[in-house]
Amino acid sequence: MKFNRLGNSDLKVSDVCLGTMTWGIQNTQQDADEQIAYALDKGVNFLDTAEMYPVPPNVDTYGDTERIIGNWISRNEAKRSDIILMTKVAGSGLKYIRNAGPITSDAVTNALTYSLERLKTDYIDVYQLHWPNRVTPHFGKHWPDGADPTKTNREKELDGMRDILMGIKRALDEGKIRHWGLSDDTPWGIHVFLTLCKELDIPLPVSIQNEFSLLHAKDWPYLIEMCELENIAYLPWSPLATGMLSGKYHNGARPKGSRWTLAQRMGLFRDKAPAQAATAEYVKIADKAGITPSQLALAWCKQVPGVTSTIIGATTMTQLKENIDAFDMTLSSETLEEVHKVFRQYPLGF
Repeated sequence: MKFNRLGNSDLKVSDVCLGTMTWGIQNTQQDADEQIAYALDKGVNFLDTAEMYPVPPNVDTYGDTERIIGNWISRNEAKRSDIILMTKVAGSGLKYIRNAGPITSDAVTNALTYSLERLKTDYIDVYQLHWPNRVTPHFGKHWPDGADPTKTNREKELDGMRDILMGIKRALDEGKIRHWGLSDDTPWGIHVFLTLCKELDIPLPVSIQNEFSLLHAKDWPYLIEMCELENIAYLPWSPLATGMLSGKYHNGARPKGSRWTLAQRMGLFRDKAPAQAATAEYVKIADKAGITPSQLALAWCKQVPGVTSTIIGATTMTQLKENIDAFDMTLSSETLEEVHKVFRQYPLGF
């Protein structure tokens, strides 16, 4: 396992970050314990969660993923310092989370208090803003008819971001978080937070995690260039496009217990003809290379210049082992050339 510095922090994180959003619906406490044990044994030291997990989010399971991790921490206190733990404060949209209100200074304080309680820890290594308060080109809104920046009130957003930073500063000063980061944001969001942090003398964000895969590489090259040159760790989430790049949804298949059989808050917006066509080609390339389609997608993601650590998730130990093994693989120049021929044909599958 290789390790990389997390942005401008003093933290060294593994190439693999263990995602946890299935824990509490698709996975049990026992499953989670087994996944953590295996990941740690393979050298993974990076864990990502969020207050709104598991997904699909709902009022009955809200916070359960953090509780599952907290149960593990309470039984493995000596190992807490061995893991770099990230969680996130939810933004607006879910009525059962702070009445669907936006992220504010008070929301950060409130959410962090309960996350620490559920996680049974005194501190969070990296505390993230799960998504911006404004509408952004994420979650299927990256096409021209999706997000409309002309409708964003710039001054209102700046005031709101200053207020959020007051909550972040308070948490840092109190020692409840070591660092902070962004999620599902844009170059403008990064730029503004960097500017405001310098204006307010607040530590800079150390990371951002955005959706990124062979089917959804809209952050390359512009946002990733900004992250690299501003020393912000870039952390891809959903590198398998919610499992699509494994090939398991080919020809309309819906394997029992798979994510696409569950209700989707945003709908199945990734299930588009170009994405299916591209996936079919990637499956052929993986077969020719003697690896699985998932391993092809993950090994590709790892080698993208500017990627710090890739967030993976699994519902079975077989999947977890397969996925972690991908990070010991180096794709040949021939395989990369074949991949990029398909990639140029389908730069945005959905």
